[in-house]
Amino acid sequence: MAIEQTQTLPAPVLSKALETYVNQLPPLMGQKIDTTKYDPQVAGRTQLQTDAYTAAGGLGSLVGPDAYKDFMSPYQKEVMDVTLSEFDRQQAINQQGLRDSAIGAGAYGGGREGVQLAEYMNQGATNRAGLQAQLLNQGFQQAQAAAQQDMQARQGLGSYMDQMGQGLQGYEQAKLDAGTLAAREAQYEPYTRLGLVGQQLAQIQPGAFPTTTIGYQQSAAPASPMASFLGGAIGGGGILGKLGIFGNA
Repeated sequence: MAIEQTQTLPAPVLSKALETYVNQLPPLMGQKIDTTKYDPQVAGRTQLQTDAYTAAGGLGSLVGPDAYKDFMSPYQKEVMDVTLSEFDRQQAINQQGLRDSAIGAGAYGGGREGVQLAEYMNQGATNRAGLQAQLLNQGFQQAQAAAQQDMQARQGLGSYMDQMGQGLQGYEQAKLDAGTLAAREAQYEPYTRLGLVGQQLAQIQPGAFPTTTIGYQQSAAPASPMASFLGGAIGGGGILGKLGIFGNA
């Protein structure tokens, strides 16, 4: 029995595109993506950040009871020496005045003069100690204020350096991220390209390109030698027919 088949073929240009597309799929199916090519990276600290952190570690010397020492004025001792020397000079002048008064009163060398002189010297020593303490305290307060101002200035500078460093670090991180993204896209490029092509091929509407319809009929299978022999033998002219086995033809 003959078999009739009809096959509709796409346009040659579309058929070639589909064949090319399908042939590229098997190699990618067995290909492993190298994820190490786009491992995430973190930008390191900038030099500004490192310097800011190092400077922050040195702020400890600007606090505590000894913070003022590095900020004592180099001229304070000179000022103190000059001030105390002037005080001593005035004391000596006043002492001489007391002696002169005692001599004028005829009491020089007496007990009264000795008591007055001793009281004056004791009071002078007290005043001198008070003046010295005042000068020291004034220098201490000034040094403490200078230490605090220096610490605030360093803190402000450190914050500014850290902010600048963070900005530079962010910029470096953005470059690393862009490089990672580019490397990832490079690894996925073959799959992305085939995916986009596949989408375009899938969206082609039937009939967009001319098609070719082919019909053909399959011939019946040839008879076997035995069947041919039997057909000829059964006929009236055949051997079996002449013998009358199957009747006369």
